[in-house]
Amino acid sequence: MTLAKPFTDYDTEEHLPRLRSRSLGRKRSLALREFALGLEALERFVRHEPLRRVHECIFGVLALESEPVDPRL
Repeated sequence: MTLAKPFTDYDTEEHLPRLRSRSLGRKRSLALREFALGLEALERFVRHEPLRRVHECIFGVLALESEPVDPRL
């Protein structure tokens, strides 16, 4: 029985071509949009805007998180 290599081997030279071949554009795009909406929610909260306006951003983040993304990425 062979055990999986430790996490430190994840980015070794032998794995880099496989890692680079993954299409991460969609996941990166979703992450950036979630981050931007989170920041917007915080800014609205700090500006004492109505909670309805803060929740708009939060619901947007939740909607983005429900988008199906390949779990291997």
